Amino acid sequence: MKAKFITLDGIDGAGKSTNLNTIRLWFEQHQLPVLFTREPGGTAVGEALRQILLDPHTEVNARTETLLMFAARQQHLDSVIKPALAAGTHVVSDRFTDATFAYQGGGRDIPLSDIAVLENWVQQGLHPDLTLLLDIPLTVAQQRLAQNEHPDRFEQLDNDFFERTRQTYLNRAASAPERYRVIQSDQPLTDVAAQISHSLSQLFGYHS
Repeated sequence: MKAKFITLDGIDGAGKSTNLNTIRLWFEQHQLPVLFTREPGGTAVGEALRQILLDPHTEVNARTETLLMFAARQQHLDSVIKPALAAGTHVVSDRFTDATFAYQGGGRDIPLSDIAVLENWVQQGLHPDLTLLLDIPLTVAQQRLAQNEHPDRFEQLDNDFFERTRQTYLNRAASAPERYRVIQSDQPLTDVAAQISHSLSQLFGYHS
């Protein structure tokens, strides 16, 4: 079986951290080799850039922010993702390039065509086999984020930013339904988990 590349994405507050556990459990149950990683991050360079990008005191313009995201992604691909896939290990990444299109493209108004140029240069044709997009009403996401005593640089942004970001995610999902599974993450956790498990089973050809 060719190793699969799976990404989990969505706006802040959509419940990615909670639902990563569902994915971990699915792989454990099916006894498949898997590597979990995240963006920005996954490498020493990526984690250092993550600290810069999420620090509320960091001041960078939108183009610099976009370039830093892709710098972290290049190292991530070369050092972690590609080697794991080549070795037959499935990879699950908490965020990937969809997040850049949504946050820097939709949220920051960086032209999507510019991001696509960087995507092609850095990824050289590599794309996820499946993207699980957790979608949630903005009001629910904001309620969840309000419980965070120390919001990061992105979590502090306003509703208009997140509305643009969310809409860009949904636009991308609608444009490539064969890759995306949009899951409403304001449902009961058991329902969300069932849909995630079903999507993974479909990808791998299992009956769920």
